[in-house]
Amino acid sequence: MLGVLRFWLDRGVDGFRVDALRQVLKDPEWRDNPPNPDYVPGEQEYDSLLPIRSADYDDLEPVRAMAETIAERGGVMVGELYLPFERLVRYYAAGVHMPSNMHLISTPWQPRAIATLIEEYEAALPDGAWPNWVLGNHDRSRVASRVGAAQARVAAMLLFTLRGTPTLYYGDELGMTDVAIPPERVQDPWEEAGRDPARTPMPWSTDGGFTSGEPWLPMGDPAINAAAQRDDPRSMLTLHRELIALRREFVDEPYRTIAADDSVLVFARGAWTVALNLSDEPAELPAGRVRLSTELDGGAAVLRPNEGVIVSP
Repeated sequence: MLGVLRFWLDRGVDGFRVDALRQVLKDPEWRDNPPNPDYVPGEQEYDSLLPIRSADYDDLEPVRAMAETIAERGGVMVGELYLPFERLVRYYAAGVHMPSNMHLISTPWQPRAIATLIEEYEAALPDGAWPNWVLGNHDRSRVASRVGAAQARVAAMLLFTLRGTPTLYYGDELGMTDVAIPPERVQDPWEEAGRDPARTPMPWSTDGGFTSGEPWLPMGDPAINAAAQRDDPRSMLTLHRELIALRREFVDEPYRTIAADDSVLVFARGAWTVALNLSDEPAELPAGRVRLSTELDGGAAVLRPNEGVIVSP
């Protein structure tokens, strides 16, 4: 395995995202996983066993060897890991630059729940560890389908204003939604997980823009495409561009929760303030100069329903 890493690093690869990294760590005695006493027949077969011996075993040496090999060539190592924080942060000690923090995907879309999650993650990070956040991926329903089109803009602002590196799943910058897959077009061998709806092709233009043949999965709404949003000053794609540009001004600033109630999450990044309205009711706008609104119109006198703002002193 290490030889394969060196092969690609010698050819200029900048790093690796290692899929299912926790499955690298297995019981050295190859003992079987015990049955899951809470398993109910008919649920996903994977859940019938407790994966305590086939994944995330205590000895991190195999991961450390991979991380050191990548670091020798100045590469970056990202690990796909679905783990509680106390297990996730162990991988920093093994040299993984970004053990993927997937928790935003499954956290209820509520201000208090999100604020609690952020604070728990920040508290769990080892000294000097660089955070990262994942809001969407190839295994879960798309952001715009989970929280709705309006809140997808607020979600984007959350992702790009938290401390650390944001991980953006392709198409979320356009507001892509899940696509219904006819039974005869299903590609995912683990069909009961229903992952194909979030894996449909990236729509570069109204006709797909990348092939004259039939794509592996059906296309979604043809109106949602990169060409249509590229020059639209209020599109989802434009919002992402603005967020990427503006976050540079506070990227190294610390995080602090200011307020979280049933409707609004407000937090500080140094002297900057981010206010996210997760409700259909207006709320109070923080003091200062609105530098960016999810509405891309300069903001208003109040924090509007389903709006997020970034405010500078």
